[in-house]
Amino acid sequence: MLGDDAELTAAVLAAQNGDEDAFRSVYRAVHPRLLGYIRTLVGDADAEDVASESWLQIARDLDRFSGDADRFRGWAARIARNRALDHIRMRGRRPAASGDETELTDKPAESDTADEALEALATGHTMNLIAQLPQDQAEAVVLRVVVGLDAKSAADTLGKRPGAVRTAAHRGLKRLAELLGAEGDGAIAALGGVPPQRGRGPGAPAPGGVTQSRARTQKDM
Repeated sequence: MLGDDAELTAAVLAAQNGDEDAFRSVYRAVHPRLLGYIRTLVGDADAEDVASESWLQIARDLDRFSGDADRFRGWAARIARNRALDHIRMRGRRPAASGDETELTDKPAESDTADEALEALATGHTMNLIAQLPQDQAEAVVLRVVVGLDAKSAADTLGKRPGAVRTAAHRGLKRLAELLGAEGDGAIAALGGVPPQRGRGPGAPAPGGVTQSRARTQKDM
């Protein structure tokens, strides 16, 4: 598992130059969090299929990407979201309705950092609770805390303003604290907002920068 953004950046660049092992490293680092995001959109039953479609597109289009670690992570999240929405349309379903966003756009959360957020959201139990949030809050929480995007990258992924994403994430975390009760209060109550996850330990995926790749199949990952 890649330990920080610099390592993942190097791996993505190597993958663009045709290094299959580097691409597998990128996949292993990014996939768990990306899968968690996809689950908030399509549910557990279809998440793996949508993730596979997303990674096939990431592999196919890798040579078109250019940017740093955060941009790669956001780019992958946008691909995953588009594939998830396509999947929802094909099955005749829609994501849970979100609330009116107009009241959120100019209300940033009080804080952008909280070290305990990732630990609090790392369990399957808490991920199941995220699914109970309104769609805008669920996506904002997962993109910012689990995937590790900053507010701007998350906003680009969702087609919203950064202030709307920060506030949706703040409200989602507040609601999660209520759902978790005493168990979640210590980890989440102090979160005014949501931290971008950069340079975490071995369990945290970092993003990468990018520019040329060969076609890869899911079996290679």
